[in-house]
Amino acid sequence: MTTDAPLLTGALLGLCLGLGLALVILQNPWTRPRDLGARVDPYLRRGRGSDLLAGSLPPGRVQAVLRALVGPVLARVIGLLERLTGNATQLRRRLRLAGRRTGVEAFRVEQVVWGAGGAALGVAVAIAAVTMRGASPVLGVVLVVIGLVCGVIARDWLLTRAVRNRAARMAREFPTVADLLALAVAAGEGPVAAMERVARTSQGALPEEFAATVAEIRAGSTVTQALLSLGERTPLESLGRFGEGIAIAIERGTPLADVLRAQAQDAREAAQRELMEIAGRREIAMLVPVVFFILPLVIVFAVFPGLSVLDISL
Repeated sequence: MTTDAPLLTGALLGLCLGLGLALVILQNPWTRPRDLGARVDPYLRRGRGSDLLAGSLPPGRVQAVLRALVGPVLARVIGLLERLTGNATQLRRRLRLAGRRTGVEAFRVEQVVWGAGGAALGVAVAIAAVTMRGASPVLGVVLVVIGLVCGVIARDWLLTRAVRNRAARMAREFPTVADLLALAVAAGEGPVAAMERVARTSQGALPEEFAATVAEIRAGSTVTQALLSLGERTPLESLGRFGEGIAIAIERGTPLADVLRAQAQDAREAAQRELMEIAGRREIAMLVPVVFFILPLVIVFAVFPGLSVLDISL
């Protein structure tokens, strides 16, 4: 136990030294490849004096130096995250489907924080394994890397789960919201006013999307474009068909109340089919409470009267 801690300390110091030397060799201005803009930019500047005569760096140059030092490392980290969890376009679409208003950069920062937390947990497990169990320091480094990767992937998995949960909530709300829209349109209101009424009087993920659609129409977008973008913003495929159906009905002059009632009926039938499919996939799982809980109780209630009669006769 007394010799393992120095081995771990030496391994960590060697790892830090190796990473530092690699960054110095690969990221210094003499070995790092320069793009065309960086090579041409010094020859395009006019009317600037020398910064050496000023005695100190201007305020803007400090951020520029920090960006030049840390920027390549962050670019490589972001590139690794994109290879693990998808590029910026896919991530932006997933954030929109999850109902989040934050950008891609904020989510990348969250992934870095989760990765740092996983790495810290890996460091704690590695120190405990090396000092208490006498494990190899290489195993400790592997545990740290595994914790880092697991933290990043866990944040991405939570985003996927948020998209799936939001789609399930919208599927449950869709038939009721479609009926409310049909009632409002049958009462004489227009499609935009009906969506605004539903968004104002209801709560949930789907009324929030209707509120965003109404706001988009108020901002100058056409009703057809807003309804088509409603399907693109939501993870529910039936809602995309719903928006397309209403847009086509508005363009062709079809009665909207009948279209909305048909959409609500289709949503209910789709929900029933989904429940039947889930029941078919989980048929064995549903047999577990029957076999292990209900059936033993039935046997006890069936056998106990006979046993009691035999006991009395004896």
